[in-house]
Formats: sequence, C-alpha cells, structure tokens
Amino acid sequence: MATNIVWHPSLSRKERSEFRKQKGFTIWFTGLSASGKSTVATALEQHLLHLGLAAYRLDGDNVRFGLNKDLGFSDKDRVENIRRIGEVAKLFADSATIAITSFISPFKADRQIARDLHTAVPQGSGDEAIPFIEVFADLPLEVAEQRDPKGLYKKARAGEIPHFTGISSPYEAPEKPEIVVKTHEQSVEECVATIVQWLEAQGLITIPK
Repeated sequence: MATNIVWHPSLSRKERSEFRKQKGFTIWFTGLSASGKSTVATALEQHLLHLGLAAYRLDGDNVRFGLNKDLGFSDKDRVENIRRIGEVAKLFADSATIAITSFISPFKADRQIARDLHTAVPQGSGDEAIPFIEVFADLPLEVAEQRDPKGLYKKARAGEIPHFTGISSPYEAPEKPEIVVKTHEQSVEECVATIVQWLEAQGLITIPK
C-alpha cells in the first residue's frame, strides 16, 4: 500500500448532487453467465438516460478490453477484477452519476468488499455512505446452460475453459440482495420496471410525472 499520501478534499457529494440534480449510487448486477444481467443492465441504463438521469454501465467483458486486460480468470484475478470495478463504480457514484455494473462477481466476499468501499467515508470529508444496490439476476444453472449464447458452457463442460463459474468454479448466490429479478420468468421490461420502482420507492430517483 502506498505511503506518504493524504486525502485531498474536493466538492462534497451533496454539492455535486445539488449541481447535477440527482443522487449518485451504484447498482451492482450479479448472476451466472447467460443470466441476462448485462441485457437488463443495458436496458436500465437506457431507461434512466431517457428519464434525464446521468447513468453509465460498466460491463464485465468490456472492462477486460482496457482497465482489466492484464487479468485472467483465476480466483486471485477475479478478486482483483471486482476490487477495481468497485473502486471505479464508487468514483462514478461519487460524481453524482448512477453507476451500473454487470459482472458475474461469483464470490460473496468480493461483493462485500465492493459494498464496503461504498460505505467507507474518508475522515473529514463530511460525506455519507454511497448507496450500493445489489441486483441478483436469479436464473437456474440448467436454464443458463440452455441459453448459452456464447457457447461457453459447452466449452466448459468439455474442459476447454478452466475456472468457469457454475461448472468448475462456484457461484455464491447473494443471501440478502436489495433486488431480485427472475430473468427466466420476467421480460427485460418487467425487470427494469422492478428496479426502477424500487429506486423510486427508496427516494434515490424521481420520475417526472
């Protein structure tokens, strides 16, 4: 860990929210590969933008083309992958932007680290914790395998992909997510509506009437 560093104060999160006329927070999608989390996250981002809210989606595959291109899929690299994304999401949320992430993030401990990053407040900053909303794209493994749009499950079953979540590496489902969407029972539109209604009920967004 770096030494001889001091936290440099900036605008408060409250000031940024007042300037941008919206609250910043992170919506963290988790679920198996092919669970539909990225599809729902993309539709949610579009919906929020149409409402006039600033939102940005961080996608598991897309981030590995740049920020995390040095990471593989070992357990150690998965931990670092989620840590980095947690930090980036926090920066977006701190800027009064709605950060939306769609990552398998299979381990409870790693998702807790991401949550803790948002609840930690620098001493003397005067800010409150950043809301962290975990959305579980709940889909049975057998349905995910039937979907298999990228053919990854087939390759994993054949031993061509090591450390594949749900096959050769575990997925630890959230115990108390803020929101659960049943992507095999609900349409994409219904999933988005479920999330938006929850956000409005919590006072995180205001939908123009």
